[in-house]
Amino acid sequence: MSTYRIYTGLYMILRMLVRRRIALILIAVIPIVFLSIVELTTSEKVLPFRLASLKEEVFVNIVERGISLIFIAVASAGFLVSFLALNLIQKNSEVNRRLVICGYHPIELLISILLSLFLMISFIAIYVGFLTYAFFPINHLFEFIIGLMLIGFVYGCYGLAVGSVIKGELEGILLIVLLVNIDAGWLQNPLFYAGAQNQAIIKLLPAYFPSQTAIIAAFTDYSTTKASLFSLIYGSAFLLFSIIIFFFKMRIKK
Repeated sequence: MSTYRIYTGLYMILRMLVRRRIALILIAVIPIVFLSIVELTTSEKVLPFRLASLKEEVFVNIVERGISLIFIAVASAGFLVSFLALNLIQKNSEVNRRLVICGYHPIELLISILLSLFLMISFIAIYVGFLTYAFFPINHLFEFIIGLMLIGFVYGCYGLAVGSVIKGELEGILLIVLLVNIDAGWLQNPLFYAGAQNQAIIKLLPAYFPSQTAIIAAFTDYSTTKASLFSLIYGSAFLLFSIIIFFFKMRIKK
C-alpha cells in the first residue's frame, strides 16, 4: 500500500469536487435557504416534546422556531452528504476500475474515497452548525456539530452503499430522496414523533440516533453518548456493506 497513491487519489477527488463550482454554491446556499424559510414561517410558540432516546421521561419546552431550525439543520446535512457520497462512488466507478488494472490496490482507492467523504462530512457539519447557531442559540455547539457529523456519516455511508449497488444516476437519486425525505425530512421531527403511532418503526430508521444526538445537544445538558454510539453502529453497517460491494466490483479476473 502506497501513501503517495492514497494522497494522489484524495487530491484528485477533491480537485474534481472543487471544479464543480455550481455544486459548491448549492452546498453553501441550500442550508441558508432552508433555515431562512423556517425563520420566516415558524412562530415563537412554546411547545413541549419528549427526548425519545433517553431512558427517563424527559420533556423539553422549546419555541417552535428553535425545534424546527434544529430539525431542518439535521435534515439538510443528511441530504447534502448523501448526494455527495452517491456522486462520489458512481462518477468514479469506471475510473477506479481502470486504476486497479494499472496497479492501484483497491484499499488505496477506498482510503482515498473515505478520507474525502470524511472531509466533506466535517465541512458540511461545521458550516451548517455555525449557520444554525446564527439563527438560534444552541446549548452545546460542539456536541451539536458532532450530531451533524453523525447524520452525515450515516447517510454518507448510505449514499456509498446505494452508489455501489446502483449504476444508474437517476435510480440512485430516487433511492436517496425516498429514504432521506421520509426519514430525516419528516419522521424524525420531534413534534411529529410525539404524536406518531408505531414509534418503534421511527426508531429503526437511520436518522433517529443522529437526530437525537443533535437535539439533546442543542436543547439540554444530558449526555449524547448512547445516541452517538448507536449512530456509529448504524453508519458502520452501511459502510461495511458498501466496502464489500466495492471490493467485489474492483476484483480483476486472472
